[in-house]
Amino acid sequence: MASFLQSFLDPRKNWLAAQHMKSISTRLRHYGLRYDDLYDPYYDLDVKEALNRLPREIVDARNQRLKRAMDLSMKHEYLPENLQAMQTPFRSYLQDMLAFVKKERAEREELGALPLYQRTIP
Repeated sequence: MASFLQSFLDPRKNWLAAQHMKSISTRLRHYGLRYDDLYDPYYDLDVKEALNRLPREIVDARNQRLKRAMDLSMKHEYLPENLQAMQTPFRSYLQDMLAFVKKERAEREELGALPLYQRTIP
């Protein structure tokens, strides 16, 4: 059952998944964002911890992309076509660290240790 679901969601095997990925890619390119920029550190504290562990340059680039996207959205504009062509919306910078943080948290829970941070949603 799980393999069927994964093959159903895989853009290389399913036409609808590929169209959805293309649509998301187009929308992200319009504002110069990456898919990992959409993760909210206030909603998920694992994301916040992963962002804290990333190098400062990567976090600064993320913040700059978010500011540019908000500015363009407020102006009801898109990035120029030449800049949109240079964007890489599905190049991940957060997934590896996020997986490591979630694995670490699961291991701490399994061992019965206290959490490193309180898991409350503001």
